[in-house]
Amino acid sequence: MRFTIASLVVFIPLLMILVVHRNSTIDIVGAFGKLKLGGVGNQDAAPCTQGSVNKPAQTTSSPSNKLLGGLLAPGLDEQSCLSRYQYFRYRKSSYKPSSGLISRLRNYEQLHKRCGPYTESYNKSLQQVHSGHIGNSSDCKYVVWTPSNGLGNRMIAIASSFLYALLTNRVLLLQHVTDIDMADLFCEPFPNSTWFLPMDNPFNNELKKFNKVYRYKYGNMVMNNMINTSTEPPPTHLYHYISFDYEDQDKVFYQDEHQAFLTKVPWLILKSDEYYAPYFFLMKTFRQELDKLFPRKDTVFHHLGRYLFLPSNEAWGLITRFYDAYLAKADERIGVQIRVVDTKGNPPQNIMDEILTCFSREKILPDIMETQNSSMVPTVRNQNSTKAVLIASLFPQYYENIRSRYWSRPTVTGDVIGVYQPSHEEYQQFGNNMHNVKAWAEMNLLSLCDVLLTSSWSTFGYIAQSLGGLKPWMLYTTDSRVKHDPPCRQALSMEPCFHFPPIHDCQAKYKVGNRFVFPPFNDCKPHVNLDAETSDPDHVKHCEDATFGYKLVDND
Repeated sequence: MRFTIASLVVFIPLLMILVVHRNSTIDIVGAFGKLKLGGVGNQDAAPCTQGSVNKPAQTTSSPSNKLLGGLLAPGLDEQSCLSRYQYFRYRKSSYKPSSGLISRLRNYEQLHKRCGPYTESYNKSLQQVHSGHIGNSSDCKYVVWTPSNGLGNRMIAIASSFLYALLTNRVLLLQHVTDIDMADLFCEPFPNSTWFLPMDNPFNNELKKFNKVYRYKYGNMVMNNMINTSTEPPPTHLYHYISFDYEDQDKVFYQDEHQAFLTKVPWLILKSDEYYAPYFFLMKTFRQELDKLFPRKDTVFHHLGRYLFLPSNEAWGLITRFYDAYLAKADERIGVQIRVVDTKGNPPQNIMDEILTCFSREKILPDIMETQNSSMVPTVRNQNSTKAVLIASLFPQYYENIRSRYWSRPTVTGDVIGVYQPSHEEYQQFGNNMHNVKAWAEMNLLSLCDVLLTSSWSTFGYIAQSLGGLKPWMLYTTDSRVKHDPPCRQALSMEPCFHFPPIHDCQAKYKVGNRFVFPPFNDCKPHVNLDAETSDPDHVKHCEDATFGYKLVDND
């Protein structure tokens, strides 16, 4: 009898553990596709923050908190966009927007309401485009952003274009590529208006042809003397191509003398997939105004991103359900975002080794014990004893490896580690809206973490770190076949990187993964010397991952 009771004492807890492990593969969120969740985890997304642990639903519902320190306008319908006034419950920012930025946003909202689609001013401005002459019938000016590449690239380019709109007193409109393009991702950010360019616009035919070799893009017109910026009256509209593969003539967009001419053009159509906002801090035209808007320079995307990109109700449901079910109760949340460019040349095990080395060296996660002997298991846990690890990756093997590691052995600290991955799509799907909704949900989940480990060159990771106000640890190997020591380093700031700023005399290119990039910065002659008096060397530095790129930092 004693043997039977003793056996039950051992067997019942073991049975419970096995049941939990078996149920870890339940499909709990149909909208996430085949969403597999592990007891020790299985999720492709993660909420993360750095520093003090961010507890959900503990903040007070003061007006300032609810409006994100004044970023958001009060009094809007809550049911149409639940995230607008609920976001503060999940994350409280350490960075307060300036009074200058708050005032500019309220003024912009009035401008957008007066000049937005289908208003009298908008219709009058289109009449000017049809006539080919600028009159006095409308005082509204516009910047139209046209999409390129994946969701992360689109979001950093939209944020840059919105900053440009703020600096030049223009209305930002986004082009629809299809009826479902970017649908169900974001709430409308501007009260009582839309930020989408109506489909019945006069630019549609030209937009279909607008690319790098488009004859009538502004850079080509300047190079071929098709336009005289000093004597000719400005046209009603111009096309600018400033995506990653732009040509030298396209870089006139970043010159102050050309910006002076562009202020006279009512409609500017921009095609970009870059975070080009940092370059504005190097231009005399905008520097003084930027100092008022962003006294702390490394908060540009943090503030503009939280203002612009409010998750739609569909996306918000995915975010909150997953967070509340798997992440909210943890003492600490660690987000791991893994992007692999060269899947054939860079074996997954190489990447996995560097992730685990980074975990250990930077004490992101505790090491595991070398023995399974129960007598060696720590009997007293640390005060912060539960850690939830969120894995965001297109591939399942990284989640499976990390989950197995912390399932099979106890940690040396006694911490309990749960590992989760919401989805694994296997490959990036352009134009697939449900894929974008899941990706957007995972970016938000990562942004809610306490510690973040991201991949170099990844706009997905940039957005997560910026929304969360995090300086992530950044992996090297996901874009390289060479092992690095150390395998990761902490980012200089929470800001995204401007991968391809204006650089002259760089004819040669080399291939990274499946795309061509410019050579290292030191092999080129920079368009702007970051050490020159005309620049802002204290706040614009070269990126950690793209060493020829620019990013905003704060050294105060």
